[in-house]
Amino acid sequence: MTPGAFGEEIRSALQPHADAQRALAMRAYMRHHFEFIGVPTPLRRQAVSPVFKRLPVENADHLVACADVLWSMPEREFQYVATDLLARKWKMLAATDITHLLTIAQRSAWWDSIDPLAGVVGDILKAARVHTPAVQAAMDAALQHESLWVRRIAMIHQLGWREHTDEERLFGYARSLAAESDFFIRKAIGWALRDYAWHAPHAVSAFLSASLDILSPLTLREASKHLPSIR
Repeated sequence: MTPGAFGEEIRSALQPHADAQRALAMRAYMRHHFEFIGVPTPLRRQAVSPVFKRLPVENADHLVACADVLWSMPEREFQYVATDLLARKWKMLAATDITHLLTIAQRSAWWDSIDPLAGVVGDILKAARVHTPAVQAAMDAALQHESLWVRRIAMIHQLGWREHTDEERLFGYARSLAAESDFFIRKAIGWALRDYAWHAPHAVSAFLSASLDILSPLTLREASKHLPSIR
């Protein structure tokens, strides 16, 4: 099935559940950045699951093309379906697909689409790094990207990696982005550090103590939520 036809199948699965009043509330919650058809997450996933099973993606190119089509559809739920599809099928993807994913990410970008994509990128890189240790350098380049959303992906792509985290990169990225004033970047730095602190609290505490002069108050609050007082 063509990616365009796949997108129409997804629309047909969601449209019967459209709720105009809920759509207004969802739009307001997202600060009126996007249009919605009014399908909440549990119902959305339930509705499209039969489509995923009935029309399986054929290969990596087909998967990315289907996600691309969904991303181009006007209501936000379709971008959510795209991220669900990519998260479900990420093992079909390779590091060479990340460039396309980052391109998709920059369209209609906000935290609700970026963070799931960061998880997909992280899954791909974590798996690829086993055989190609240098593959994570793709995020070094992303850290310098003009789009703050691509930089956010670079900052949080190691979420959940625990003992597999590249600590030098994590702390280096935090230092590199520390001077940025954007809320979503500062929040991302704190989130990434807090996540790693579950595994390495002493290392994160030491980093925060040594970085008090460069990290924003927001980042410090986020990073130290589950740590002893930093000084």
